[in-house]
Amino acid sequence: MFTLTLKFSRVVNKRNGKWKIVQILVGSSPSSFLQWPYCLRRCSYCNFNKYISRDNNDHMMTECLQKETETLLQLSQVSCVTSVFFGGGTPSLAHPSTVAAVLETVSGQASLSEKAEVTLEVNPTPVGMSKLEDFCRAGVNRFSIGVQSLQDDDLKILGRDHSSRQALQTIEEARRLCPGRVSVDVMFGRPKQSVESWENELSKLLRVCDDHMSLYQLTLERGTQLFKQVQGGEVTVPAEDVTAEMYQCARRTLHQHGFLQYEVSNFAKHKAVSHHNMSYWKGRQYIGVGPGAHGRFVLPGEGGVAREARTQTLEPDVWMREVQQRGHGTRRRIQLNHLELLEEVLVMGMRMTEGINHKHWELFSPQLSLREVFGRSTDVQELLQSGRLILDDRGLRCSWDGLALLDSMLPALLVELERQISQRLQRDHHTDGQTKKTSNPR
Repeated sequence: MFTLTLKFSRVVNKRNGKWKIVQILVGSSPSSFLQWPYCLRRCSYCNFNKYISRDNNDHMMTECLQKETETLLQLSQVSCVTSVFFGGGTPSLAHPSTVAAVLETVSGQASLSEKAEVTLEVNPTPVGMSKLEDFCRAGVNRFSIGVQSLQDDDLKILGRDHSSRQALQTIEEARRLCPGRVSVDVMFGRPKQSVESWENELSKLLRVCDDHMSLYQLTLERGTQLFKQVQGGEVTVPAEDVTAEMYQCARRTLHQHGFLQYEVSNFAKHKAVSHHNMSYWKGRQYIGVGPGAHGRFVLPGEGGVAREARTQTLEPDVWMREVQQRGHGTRRRIQLNHLELLEEVLVMGMRMTEGINHKHWELFSPQLSLREVFGRSTDVQELLQSGRLILDDRGLRCSWDGLALLDSMLPALLVELERQISQRLQRDHHTDGQTKKTSNPR
């Protein structure tokens, strides 16, 4: 329901006449994501870039994370980092000294805000729980607990290496250490799950969780063990209409318990939103460090700045060699053109319940307003008239019902965005040609 594979179009490039790529610096204070690639085991549903560690190379991994952090912060020339997120993989397998070392490197290259949010993903095993206090001493002030389920049978099917009891104990310990700054990740649409069992599970979670919850629909990824089991008929998953009802049930239940939905999958009370994730959805810069990490940041260059999409080398051993040789393991760099940038702003911004306000859109698209892009299309008008999409003085956003259908609406919005930019290019080329004829008479 919430997974979108987006192939960016390449209609616009920076040589296209007067319609230049908007090359802007969206805030001088980016966030930083650090990928710890190792796990003790691979979950049956997971196709993330993660590896089973066979050698004790934590020291080398730590040094390389520090070196790449230093290199990329120097390249981006940022002044301050506002949030750091340690993800994976299973970053709670890392030694707390790794976290402390990386944060020290960040502080040495760009000041780390006193209010900076420093999040660590935690696998709720006894080993993970036993290290929480040391992680706090290292600089972590927010935990994201990968509970996924409170049903032990489901955890076994998913290949998780913790029990429901251990998950509850980890939540309790994390809340003791970081009250108000603990997030719980839960998965729905799991094998054999019903709406009723999901409601009971939510009730149990709400008795113990803190001020933030992330809900994710199970996605069957090709090549995973669970995908093969479902394809072979060994395991069944709920029908699409059942998972849709699970999502709506969770939204209603969380709202009744004081949680405000601020993004498709994220809910918070007492304003405990994830500032790091908000930086993604608002199109801000972020530095991606570690094997397979992704980043979006502005690389200062001649004549201004250019926003780049960066992907780091996937395989940890190869990545570490590259970092040792040249200071970073960047495998791919793409300078985003104007259309690609706007596509990202649209796709990410529409995930938020607040949507995209006019002023924010104008930062990226001063020539074409939200109303000019989306207010004239027949297809978009149908979405507006249906009540699923709203375009008003606040900006463009989904309604309550529309947010659950976002993936089905995005194609129409993306097509209209590309069409409007192409038409603007044609008009600019025509105007440019007329100007040249006038200024150079024969």
